Amino acid sequence: MRNVTVVGAMILTFLWIAVGTTAVPSDAAKGKEIFAKSCGICHGNTGKGDGPAGAALNPKPKDLTDKAYVSKLDDTYLTNIIGKGGAAVGKSPLMPPFSSQLKEQDIKDVIAYIRSLAK
Repeated sequence: MRNVTVVGAMILTFLWIAVGTTAVPSDAAKGKEIFAKSCGICHGNTGKGDGPAGAALNPKPKDLTDKAYVSKLDDTYLTNIIGKGGAAVGKSPLMPPFSSQLKEQDIKDVIAYIRSLAK
């Protein structure tokens, strides 16, 4: 009887993990909204690096419509720079971390939007 209980508990745990970690697809449309609010001030709403605050920055914000540049950036790098800020990945410390403002799914959605800009 004890073995059945242990096996049952293991199955329930497996199902809980499997259901609880179901990936939610990224949504570029939601990412566009978040990007406009959080990133647009420097990168511009269309990601060209031409936002109003970006003009005063040195270095200038990257042009995220540059396919050659963006295609070299993997999702882990983008997650880190968005969540932890530029200094965390050896870039400008002027890019702030957004992890306190954005949820993990928000960051995934922003990445989907960035990828859509560079096509």
